[in-house]
Amino acid sequence: MKFMRVGPVGQERPVLYADGRHFDLSSVTDDIDGEFLAGDGVQRVRAATDLPEIDVTGQRVGAPLARPGVVLCVGQNYAAHAAESGAEPPTAPIIFYKAPNTVVGPYDEVLIPRGSTKTDWEVELAVVIGRRARYLASPADALDHIAGYALSNDVSERDFQLTASGGQWSKGKSCETFQPLGPWLVTADEVDDPQALRLRSWVNGEPRQDSSTKDMIFDVAHLVWHLSQYMVLDPGDVINTGTPEGVALSGRFPYLAAGDVMEVEIEGLGRQRSTLANA
Repeated sequence: MKFMRVGPVGQERPVLYADGRHFDLSSVTDDIDGEFLAGDGVQRVRAATDLPEIDVTGQRVGAPLARPGVVLCVGQNYAAHAAESGAEPPTAPIIFYKAPNTVVGPYDEVLIPRGSTKTDWEVELAVVIGRRARYLASPADALDHIAGYALSNDVSERDFQLTASGGQWSKGKSCETFQPLGPWLVTADEVDDPQALRLRSWVNGEPRQDSSTKDMIFDVAHLVWHLSQYMVLDPGDVINTGTPEGVALSGRFPYLAAGDVMEVEIEGLGRQRSTLANA
């Protein structure tokens, strides 16, 4: 199943997208959020009958998940991206936090921060937790704790991240609108293998990234297991699993400017289109 949230900011309603049709989920849940996932929301939708079909033409598409408890990110999780960043591939997952209020819809405007000269794009596979994960015994247990997957753009300001960071990355990751998510939350049963998905990005129609999640250094199951050894992952938490090579940090492409258009895509998870503007 594919879940969406449609409507103005702060007034989104939950929607099921199936076979090119849209169905209102307001009779099942108030929203697509951690409470919905923790309360067997997916199964309740499966069991629902006579959901009203709706027309969402012309309406804003919001992020498919409301109010994530946390947005965790994995740095340099593709060897080629680590190399273009000037770093050796990590021997353990590099983890940093991104403020949850950075989350916006897949077609919303993305704001270049004041003083920014190095705003960058990063197509990523996002994992959405569906069951509390705490001290999992092994990576084999991890996939059962995943509600689904979404397309993510981990927008970054590299000067804030690396030069003005004070040793942490979050300054360059937590600027407003820096987390376009969606258009869908795709349930885990619809993703046969999260390590076999093609990721791509474009800027102003020109190709930038083109890779596969099979090239992750630490796969999805390992990441969820690893994180559960250090923190509790709750339903509705989001994990950005890293980006492949082809970002502006590589020096091969210019950084983003107002008026530029970013597009990112993961097969089966949809496509985003975000226009840049100055904050």
